[in-house]
Amino acid sequence: GGGRVETRLSRRRLAVLAVFSCYSLVNAFQWIQYSILSNVFAVFYGVSFTQIDWLSMVYMVAYVPLILPATWLLDARGLRLTALLGSGLNALGAWLKCGSLAPQRYPLTLAAQAVCAVAQVFILGLPSRIASVWFGPTEVSTACAVAVLGNQLGTAIGFLLPPVLVPNTPNDINLMAHNISIMFYGTAIVSTLLFFLTGVVFEEKPKYPPSHSQAVLLTKPPEDYSYKQSITNLFKNTPFVLLLISYGIMTGTFYSVSTLLNQMIVTHYEGEEVNAGRIGLTLVVAGMVGSIICGLWLDYTKTYKQTTLIVYILSFIGLLVFTFTLDLGYLIVVFVTGGVLGFFMTGYLPLGFEFAVEITYPESEGTSSGLLNASAQIFGILFTLVQGKLTTDYSPRAGNLFLCAWIFVGIILTALIKSDLRRHSVNSGIMNLDVKAVPVDSPVEPESTTLKIQSTL
Repeated sequence: GGGRVETRLSRRRLAVLAVFSCYSLVNAFQWIQYSILSNVFAVFYGVSFTQIDWLSMVYMVAYVPLILPATWLLDARGLRLTALLGSGLNALGAWLKCGSLAPQRYPLTLAAQAVCAVAQVFILGLPSRIASVWFGPTEVSTACAVAVLGNQLGTAIGFLLPPVLVPNTPNDINLMAHNISIMFYGTAIVSTLLFFLTGVVFEEKPKYPPSHSQAVLLTKPPEDYSYKQSITNLFKNTPFVLLLISYGIMTGTFYSVSTLLNQMIVTHYEGEEVNAGRIGLTLVVAGMVGSIICGLWLDYTKTYKQTTLIVYILSFIGLLVFTFTLDLGYLIVVFVTGGVLGFFMTGYLPLGFEFAVEITYPESEGTSSGLLNASAQIFGILFTLVQGKLTTDYSPRAGNLFLCAWIFVGIILTALIKSDLRRHSVNSGIMNLDVKAVPVDSPVEPESTTLKIQSTL
């Protein structure tokens, strides 16, 4: 305390963000590539739709038991090693899939997808950590949104590209295998290139901290940090626990809708597999726009709770409209309602990450994000299983109404969250520390700013 800490923005931060977004994109593409072609892969491997659904749900199942070891590794060994594990396992899983190009090899393709699912554990928790460690206070939420955007873009491409590359040819399995091989080998080559780029670009942290809140963390002796105590602190934080549940509900709903979209569409619009992929693309691209707008809005206003609650309510309304217009017989209506739903539901993802970092500072961003994602995976598994059962036994409407009821619960929980913006308070100078900000690469701060002591955090 009492020292003067220099803060600067590193040019490398943009390259780190770009490479992370790209390999996160490929991982998300590998998640959705089976479920958007569920009818094709069910024929190719000679298995049930439920077994194809497990190729998506394995991502959720793997995440839950592995998230605590993964967040511990992030805290203990750092950002670079975690990034290399995520991109490396992503490439390994992609190459294993290339060995599963035969109808009797469903177990191998499931094992390959499980490797990609483990890679995801080292990916999903990084956006808020990368944003906090590398980006300044006026761009941190936007950086987090861009990092999340990579994953969303991968899902979007996963909706669009596979139906084009692998048309449904049930009478010609050899042609089907050839088409699948193009998709599998292309993914493997791209993911391998990104693994090497990760090794070149990623560093543990920039030479100078990019913000006052990061500078404060650097003054803490490493021996003062306890991962177990950090977890305990998070679960004692009531606003975070409420956010943990509400985030799980919203994101689990998105996972379930994405996994079962093909089945919902072809139930009412037979033979429209390609348009099902396009509707999924519309849903995710609209969500990408929503993510960036929400990130920019948060950087400008810092209205975390208000924005989160409004987006939650609009997602609920969007899902209701999507549910009751799905069976009208007009695909254009499904495109529009899917886009509106995606704009708000997917736009919520970076909001949850950044809100969690604010109300849990100075706890690790990776740990809070990891727990949020674990909650999302648990709810995603439960919602996918129940919605899939309701869709099969009754109708898509029954499954969607089940999700609507849960989102209503999430609205109530979000309204109960107390907004205590701790990180923002530190960046605003409410901290027992003098900080001199000397920007280099962009004018995000005045050229020389000395923050006086106001109070302790």
